[in-house]
Amino acid sequence: MPTEGTLPRIDRAECVLPAGADLDVTLRFFIDELGFRLDGIYPADDPACARLSGHGLWLDLDRAHHGDPGTLRLKTEDRTERSPVTAPNGTRIEFAPADPPLSIPGPRVEALIQAFDDTGWTRGRAGMLYRDLVPGRVGGYLIASHIRIPDGGPVADHVHHHGVRVQFIYCRSGWVRLVYEDQGEPFVMHAGDCVLQPPHIRHRVLEASAGLEVIELACPAAHMTYIDHEMTLPTGCHRPGRDYGGQTFVLHRVKDAHWTPRSGSAFEARDTGLREATHGRVDVHVLRLADADSRGPEPRIQRRGSFAFLFVLQGALEIELDDLPRTRLGVGGSCIIPAASRLQLDRYSPDLEVLEVDMPPAWTGLPGPDSTLA
Repeated sequence: MPTEGTLPRIDRAECVLPAGADLDVTLRFFIDELGFRLDGIYPADDPACARLSGHGLWLDLDRAHHGDPGTLRLKTEDRTERSPVTAPNGTRIEFAPADPPLSIPGPRVEALIQAFDDTGWTRGRAGMLYRDLVPGRVGGYLIASHIRIPDGGPVADHVHHHGVRVQFIYCRSGWVRLVYEDQGEPFVMHAGDCVLQPPHIRHRVLEASAGLEVIELACPAAHMTYIDHEMTLPTGCHRPGRDYGGQTFVLHRVKDAHWTPRSGSAFEARDTGLREATHGRVDVHVLRLADADSRGPEPRIQRRGSFAFLFVLQGALEIELDDLPRTRLGVGGSCIIPAASRLQLDRYSPDLEVLEVDMPPAWTGLPGPDSTLA
């Protein structure tokens, strides 16, 4: 790589392709069939190289170039499916939607219990460390990530947005400073706080404390993160009721939360407000023991969703789920609970707190259980 100060000024970038057996035939294909424009050709008496531009790209068709003819992907608003074609020089031409519709696979829900594993971290976007909480990703339907920033300070992030149906972040420990499109000045999210990131809302991670940990869930599991090079945040506007793809931004503060006893349960819960803001696409609560001396088994769990995700925020409990071995889950442990599962929670530590995420039928398209689970 060139060292700083040695790279010459770059005016544009060109893609060099072999001209093929007949430059004129290849040239006519790129102009007549693909809509490129001829900008230069040389030498005039026996052309060996043609320069073209179009669709945001510069091409050189060069008779002296004998490399791989490569693949050229052309994005189009036309939704008509077109098969790839091969140019006379061997270049494969693919056609793809300019902004493909969000593809959400049908969920394949299987019971899962996963204890914390401190060796399972991978380095992801902006230098953040990721741990996959649902390795099967519910058949590609859902990704749940435990994200860590070990070192405090500024985060090497860009203004970006996500192609998702729903996405939220829960701060488990530490703090992080964020800024969101049309949601006022940057703010700090502390442990216990939660943010709903509606589809395509522009945002940026600015700074984090050492040891920051957050839990992030998104549907679908595989989704695009788009960098916005034009927008500067903050925008100078505060529009708390703005609609982003049918959802509104939510910042849930633990310091302002109200705890409500859960009927027939040893737990009380605080509602993050995500169900209302997403029009029923997801329902997120934090559970804690209503009575710190409770040690007995949980007799019933009220389930409204098609399936649920649990993450142990602090403390520990034992869980028995369907035919899986009875497991004691501590901090960082998680599980997927399919609808109508045989579920038993027991032997709680007095400081237990659990993040509970319900996937209502309106979101998943799956039938929800008709009654509480014993």
